[in-house]
Amino acid sequence: MHPLLPAPGDRPAPELDDNRLADLYAYPAVLTAPYVRVNFVSSADGAAAVEGRSGGLGSPADRRVFRMLRELAEVVLVGAGTVRAEDYRGTRRPTRGRDTFPPVAIVTGSADLDPESRCFTDTHVPPIVLTGAGAPRARRDRLAAAGADVVVLERLDPESVLAELGRRGLHRVLCEGGPSLFGDLVTADAVDELCLTLAPLLAGGAATRIARGVPGTPPRPLQLAGALHEDGTLLLRYTRAAPIE
Repeated sequence: MHPLLPAPGDRPAPELDDNRLADLYAYPAVLTAPYVRVNFVSSADGAAAVEGRSGGLGSPADRRVFRMLRELAEVVLVGAGTVRAEDYRGTRRPTRGRDTFPPVAIVTGSADLDPESRCFTDTHVPPIVLTGAGAPRARRDRLAAAGADVVVLERLDPESVLAELGRRGLHRVLCEGGPSLFGDLVTADAVDELCLTLAPLLAGGAATRIARGVPGTPPRPLQLAGALHEDGTLLLRYTRAAPIE
């Protein structure tokens, strides 16, 4: 894996070790509120999944960055549909530089999750389930009995979800999708950073985009902050564009 940006100059860029990779993807040093980093992989023709799963687009480079982003995060935010489709489990490594593991925070309006799934049974820390009062009480109780930290929010929207994470001191947020949750975050203008892997393949078919949201959402400008490559895979990092003075 070699850096494209910042420009390496005339000499071949050295291989990136994990410490250097962590430096490139470091969160802002001082955070007083949640900073939302979104991580997605896409085919060259814009597909967010192959046969319904993003894993079909992965590569060693993408998996390495995926692991590093999780190590740097304080919480992994994900929608219930992605938990079900990808057979999610808990994080495998502690937050870098600490001895605590980042919890997986699941956003679900229905609380329709399997308490026997790996997210509940294969994890170092219990998941946080963020749901609304409309979710059936029996489902909420079943998840709580399985060890989940179930939080009933008055409004299940990005502002309320991020406020709850901020209340817990979880400021380094890594959102891993899916497209609907990403679309909601875009609509709320809550995305601070996008890490996008472009896989060197054409998926075709009827695959969805990485974001699916409300029509009429204004475009949110980004700026390219970094680019890596390995074996044809591009790993791009975009941050929120600075406002025009």
